[in-house]
Amino acid sequence: MELYSDIVSPPCQNVLLVAKKLGLTLNIKPSDIHDPKDVAELTKLNPQHTIPTFVDVDGHVIWESYAIAIYLVEKYSKDDALYPRDPRVRSIVNQRLFFDIGTLYKQVLANIEASMEREQSPSVELQEKLKQALDLTEQFVTERSYAAADHLTLADIFLLGSVTALDWLKYDLEPYPGVRAWVVKVRADFPDYAEFYREMRKATEAYIAARHP
Repeated sequence: MELYSDIVSPPCQNVLLVAKKLGLTLNIKPSDIHDPKDVAELTKLNPQHTIPTFVDVDGHVIWESYAIAIYLVEKYSKDDALYPRDPRVRSIVNQRLFFDIGTLYKQVLANIEASMEREQSPSVELQEKLKQALDLTEQFVTERSYAAADHLTLADIFLLGSVTALDWLKYDLEPYPGVRAWVVKVRADFPDYAEFYREMRKATEAYIAARHP
């Protein structure tokens, strides 16, 4: 199994963590979407030339991190814990995933892009939209033991990726005690998360330094 990936990217981080949870070994193909050679290679597999892009052992290609994660769980998981089959529970997991892609990660990314492009704080409007998304996240992660169920699901992994990306902004999560406690709990579900985080932070810092020397 191959994964065209860059650990700097939160969507790639999410797929990597799902694979870790499933005990899957991936052949990582480091890919820089700003490098024309890497883009050309990716385009042979994925007309959108986005990462992550996954190639299964039988040659099946899939991209978009949410789709990859669901595929991996449905094909390789020994149980349905990460993506429960119960329609009611799965509907909550799906809602949280759609909330992430359409609201939380969207606002996190918009704030990061604004700060990177302008090298200053995002606009008041962008900051307010991010605050609203985090207010909802605080509610979601305090309604039950985890974001969508009483155990870890795909929803937690993807929401964690978005919250962790706030490191780019040095965002203060002090007003969100529920989110902070939930982050600790979810990270504890991955025995080697500290090492994973160090690798991710090192790559992220190098990425930022290269673009803002």
